[in-house]
Amino acid sequence: MPVSRFKAFWLHWQRKLRDGVSDAREDASRSSLWLRGGIALIAVYLLVMALLGVYWSQTPDSFVVEEFVTRQVEDRGGERERGAVMTSALIGVAQTLLEKPGGYLTNDITPPGLWLDNMPSWEYGVVIQVRDASKAMREAFSRSQSQSREDQDLALAESRFNFNTDSWIMPATEGQYREGIEYTRRYLDRLTGLNDNRAEFYTRADNLRYWLSTVETRLGSLSQRLSASVGQRRLNTDLPPRLSESQASNTTDSGEVVVKTPWHQLDNVYYEARGSAWALIHLLKAAEIEFADVLEDKNARVSLGQIIRELEATQRSLMSPMILNGSGFGLLANHSLVMASYISRANAALIDLRSLLDRG
Repeated sequence: MPVSRFKAFWLHWQRKLRDGVSDAREDASRSSLWLRGGIALIAVYLLVMALLGVYWSQTPDSFVVEEFVTRQVEDRGGERERGAVMTSALIGVAQTLLEKPGGYLTNDITPPGLWLDNMPSWEYGVVIQVRDASKAMREAFSRSQSQSREDQDLALAESRFNFNTDSWIMPATEGQYREGIEYTRRYLDRLTGLNDNRAEFYTRADNLRYWLSTVETRLGSLSQRLSASVGQRRLNTDLPPRLSESQASNTTDSGEVVVKTPWHQLDNVYYEARGSAWALIHLLKAAEIEFADVLEDKNARVSLGQIIRELEATQRSLMSPMILNGSGFGLLANHSLVMASYISRANAALIDLRSLLDRG
C-alpha cells in the first residue's frame, strides 16, 4: 500500500511537471509572437513616418501670380484695381505656407513634424517675408502720406502675422495666420470693389523703395550667415565708432572676430534662405506688375528682373540628401556658399534698384 501510494504520487507530480513545462513553452511562444508582432508594428510605423517626413520636407512649387489674382479677384466678380496683384500675391504666399503638404509644421508636437527641422526653417523664411510685406502694406502702400490714417484691416492682418511661430494651442499659430489672411482678403475686397467701403493702394517710387530697403537688409543678413558656414575672420563692425580707454583695452588689437555657423545650424540657415527667396520671388513678380509705370519711368525694370532671376536660381533642385559644408575650394561642395552667391548677387542688384528709384 505505501509503495502504490508513493508510485501514484510520483506519477502525479511527473504529469504536473510535464504540463508545467508545456504551459511554459506555450507562454514563451505566445510572448515571443507578441514581441515579434510589436517589433514589426514599430518598424512599420517608423517606416511610414520616415516616408511621410520625406514627403512633407519637399518645398512647394511656385504658383503663377497672374492666375492667382484671377481666382482671387476676377472669378469673384471684382475689378483688377491698383494693388490687387500685390495683395493677392501676399495672400497666395501665406496660403501656401499653411496648405502645402503636411500643413504648417513649425509648431508640431507629434511625429513626423516633431522630427523635422529643415521645413520649419523654410517656413520661418517665408513668415519673415510675409511679415515685412504686410508691414509695408500697412505703413506705405495703403497710405497717401505719413500722417494718413492706417487701414484697419491691414493693421489687424499685420498683428496676426507677427504672432509666435511655434504656438500649437490656445491660440494655434495656424489660426492666427489664417485670420491674417482673412483680414488681408477683406482689404483686397474693398480694393477691388467687392465691398462698398473702398480702400486705396499707392504705387509710388518711395513706397516701393521703403519695402525694398527692408528686403535688402534681410538678404544682406542671410548672405552673411550663409558665408559663415566655413568660418571667417572678419573685422568687428559691431564696435561703436569711439571707444573709451577702458573699453579699448578690452578689445583685440586687430579688432577681428571669428564668425562661423555651428555645424548643426548649417541646414537651418540654408533652408531659411531658400524659404525667404521663394516668398520674395512671388512678391517681386507682383511688384513688377504693380509698379510697372514707376519702373519704366525710372528705367529700373531690368534691375528688378535680374533680382528675380537670381532668386529663382536658389530654388533649383538639391541633388544631395544633406547640406554639404566643404571648404571654399575643397573637394566637397558647399551648398551654403552657393546659396550665398545667389543671395549676394540679388542683394547687389537690389541696391542698384533702390538707387534708381531714389533718382528723380
